[in-house]
Amino acid sequence: MQAKLQPPPRPLLPSSAGLPQGVQHTRELPLGVYVHIPFCSSTCDFCAFYQEEPKREDLNRYLTGVERELALSVPHRAADTVFWGGGTPSALPARDLERLGRALLDHLGASPKEWTIEMAPSSVKADKLAVLRDLGVNRISLGVQSFSEITLAALGRRHSPTQVYAAIDAIRAAGFDNLNLDFIFSVPGQTESAWLTDLREAVNIAPAHLSTYCLTFEEDTALWLKLARGQIRPDALADAALYETTWDFLENAGYHQYEISNFARPGRECVHNLDTWKMSKWIGLGPSAASQFQGRRYANTADLSRWLAGVEKGILEHVDVVALTPALLAADALVFGLRLNRGVDLTTLQNRFPDFDFPKLETLWRKLHEDGLLEKSGGSIRLTRTGRLVADRVGVKILEAVEEI
Repeated sequence: MQAKLQPPPRPLLPSSAGLPQGVQHTRELPLGVYVHIPFCSSTCDFCAFYQEEPKREDLNRYLTGVERELALSVPHRAADTVFWGGGTPSALPARDLERLGRALLDHLGASPKEWTIEMAPSSVKADKLAVLRDLGVNRISLGVQSFSEITLAALGRRHSPTQVYAAIDAIRAAGFDNLNLDFIFSVPGQTESAWLTDLREAVNIAPAHLSTYCLTFEEDTALWLKLARGQIRPDALADAALYETTWDFLENAGYHQYEISNFARPGRECVHNLDTWKMSKWIGLGPSAASQFQGRRYANTADLSRWLAGVEKGILEHVDVVALTPALLAADALVFGLRLNRGVDLTTLQNRFPDFDFPKLETLWRKLHEDGLLEKSGGSIRLTRTGRLVADRVGVKILEAVEEI
């Protein structure tokens, strides 16, 4: 999965172009491009991301829309990373994947260093993989979620364990070695034993990267309705226990935890997501895609027809537009940076945001340290193991403290 922030991708302008006063960079920030492909043949019970049923006419209009949005919003310059998310990007036929990829390459002028596509096991096909390999895609994120038929059914997933294994074999046979497997735990009815069985099987498959997400209940989803009706109940203590079980198991298996939910073999961390958490720049293409660019954070409308109507007229309709003040960027760089196991370097952030008064947060750092949630070494801070379990709560405290500065 892409970092669900949604800070997506980034731009291509001179280092400080479009930045608000008080934000400086000694070098140009990385550029990422995120493409939201909103088509899914079915909706999973936990999914709240914008999606549409794939129809031929809509697919054609969508591809034309992305090509036009590229010309309208993305400068002609190589991107560091590209991420195709959804939806189900692999729901597109091979010829559509090629058309979309060629449009990006023609506009950017070069292949990105990291190019990721999210794929569903049931839609992994040899012809699609051949096209992706020829385009230069070099990282695949497979939405496994579980090897258990019972757990998959509880999530409303439409693929089977057999399809998962077939998809992995096909991906590797096509020459892709940078493979991420996505999993979800704390699923209603799932025991710790069942979750450990999933983890053991994942390690046996030996992908380059593993993402393990604790189930969250998003509004307007089937699981949210079950929660509202009292049919299922969350258990925060059980969630915390499974987090720690996951961390210990994967660390012992040779997967380095670099973010709360992400683990990788050496050198296989997701660069696109790392840049997102570091508050770089990105441009999102497609309905509902978000951007952080030219001093603003904004999103495209989450409606295919409305997005298309605007793009076809040469109009980019943005919603949820927020001005990126130094205080906002600094706060977000702290909140998301502390999700990383290595934490953040305060000296680096002070150089990046010279007008933000970081020393005024020292009282907060001391309090978090006293509570056993944070440790400070020289100019760096990082969350403790306990702190990572309550990272969202720590993030709220940071935002509250920044508002008082």
